[in-house]
Amino acid sequence: MTINTNGKIINLSSPKIMGILNITPDSFYDGGKFNKRGEILKQIEKMVNSGVDIIDVGGYSSRPGAKNVSIENELNRVIPAIELIKKKYPNAIISIDTFRSKVANEAIETGAAIVNDISGGNLDSSMFEVVAKHKTPYVLMHMKGTPANMMSKTNYSDVTKDVCKYFSERIAKAKSYGINDIMIDPGFGFSKTIKQNYELLNNLEFLKQFDKPLVVGISRKSMIYKTLNTTPEKALNGSSVLHTISLIKGANILRTHDVKEATECIKIVNELNG
Repeated sequence: MTINTNGKIINLSSPKIMGILNITPDSFYDGGKFNKRGEILKQIEKMVNSGVDIIDVGGYSSRPGAKNVSIENELNRVIPAIELIKKKYPNAIISIDTFRSKVANEAIETGAAIVNDISGGNLDSSMFEVVAKHKTPYVLMHMKGTPANMMSKTNYSDVTKDVCKYFSERIAKAKSYGINDIMIDPGFGFSKTIKQNYELLNNLEFLKQFDKPLVVGISRKSMIYKTLNTTPEKALNGSSVLHTISLIKGANILRTHDVKEATECIKIVNELNG
């Protein structure tokens, strides 16, 4: 199983790490930490030295109840960061975390090689056109509604079956535009209760039926810290536990704040699998 990023083939026979770089003031864990040039470079250097495979740059917080950010503000956050990364690390593989086609387009033209869309193309009707035009790998995530209202949309007859139905429909839609490099993300924490998140995680292998790389973004989320009655800052151990479970159940890419620790999870599971 592979993805093609600007002619560079990423082999997913061994799981990979997508490191999170939020250029936002209000993300649930790292909001406001990486808003200056020096802070961004220091974090990127830390990721690179820890073995990151993909750097995921986002300028719009998708935490529950997050405030809307204008397209201009989002661009002003992410484009300089992408330019900075490419200048310092020209071979770095960058993904742009956005649901807006204009942001995706400008990010790709600046150097991003993957589009990571929390809405699966549902919040911008032009997203699939932009991804198809650039022949960019696309992370198609499951979410209902928007970050502002998603936690009011947690009604499912069966969360696993509903998520599978969603992917069946959205993958077909993306393919109709000529998008072939599709990855899927079940969207832990997005329009799902804690109980539903764990039910979906327990059934994660059901998503392998689509024969698409499986991205898991579970790092330091509320399903961990609320279960442990702690905070995102103290949820690293819980994140590593769920990363390990995700890998055993077939995750191909871990999207994480903690690259070094997630890399260690992969090494251990790879050893377990021989």
